[in-house]
Amino acid sequence: MTAVAVWSIVLTPGEKETIVPQADLQIKNAALGETLSDESGRTTVKLTYLNPAKMDDEEEEEVDQESPEDEITTVLCSLTAGKIEQSACDLILEKDEEYTFELIGKNTVHLYGNYIDQFADQPPHDSDMESDMSDEEAYNLDDVSSDVEVNLDELHGLEDDAKRFEELSDLAEDEPKAEEPKPSKRPRDDAMDTDEQPPEKVSKKKKAKKQKGEDGKAIPVAVEEKAAEPKGEKEEEKKADKKDKKKQKAAEEKKGHAYKELAGGVKIRDVKPGDGKTAKNGAKVSMRYIGKLQNGKIFDKNTDGKPFTFKLGSGEVIKGWDVGVAGMQIGAEREIIVPPAMGYGARKMSDIPANSTLIFEVKCLGIK
Repeated sequence: MTAVAVWSIVLTPGEKETIVPQADLQIKNAALGETLSDESGRTTVKLTYLNPAKMDDEEEEEVDQESPEDEITTVLCSLTAGKIEQSACDLILEKDEEYTFELIGKNTVHLYGNYIDQFADQPPHDSDMESDMSDEEAYNLDDVSSDVEVNLDELHGLEDDAKRFEELSDLAEDEPKAEEPKPSKRPRDDAMDTDEQPPEKVSKKKKAKKQKGEDGKAIPVAVEEKAAEPKGEKEEEKKADKKDKKKQKAAEEKKGHAYKELAGGVKIRDVKPGDGKTAKNGAKVSMRYIGKLQNGKIFDKNTDGKPFTFKLGSGEVIKGWDVGVAGMQIGAEREIIVPPAMGYGARKMSDIPANSTLIFEVKCLGIK
């Protein structure tokens, strides 16, 4: 299908537009006009055409008057200002047929499309499409009946032709053959003598191509061979690396640089160790703290004055604190990362958005 020319029409409310395409016509789009008479109303495009079944009957018998059943009316599209102001269409109207467009609404509608040639890409009717068939497909011997009679008189001429072919083949064998030119290559032994090289270079020649000079002698190619490293040394290096990594990890945990994950996904990192009593469930602990969001914004703090005091493990604070403060000693400093499920969850608390991960820097001042 090939587009031949552009086609368009403007439909006005209250007026029917009847067209008879001079060629096959493809309608591709419908759109509201630039000026809207109704800025919120809907405009529907209706199409009326002759019933194809009635068109066949008219060819056989001429009908003087058309009945309502002879025509079919359908909706092409509906457009609403501010919502759907254009609609893609894919409708082909046949040439020399009558079509009527009508608008239901107050807004003008533009239709556009292309005159098309639907048969441009198809081969001509009398093309040699069957010429691509192979000889075996064109002459399928399976379709020939086995009862075909053969006239024996017609075979005598074929026997004479066979004898002529035999005579020609005999003559061809009797003709003297042209002498084949002798190979210009030198004997293998001489080549081996001139290409002889010390045994140490034989292994190198397997990895590199030979190069010959003007005198025909092979030029040795330098091949760099990497010295194989002993396997024992590599294994010892790997073991030493593993030991160093373990020592480094243990040192970081002692210094308080590594995070530990506790129940509920709470993570803690000890910044400074303490001494004396250890905070356990049921103990009354006094704390200093700074509470921050992941973006660094501080939402709460207690850095001077009366310290914040609560009973550990009794639910007086968020779950993340009951889990994260446990195990601290007096004077210890710790960073606690509390996931939403162990904090305020989906609730919004003043400066804390819903589903927030909270970061606390805490210091234990006392344990009773």
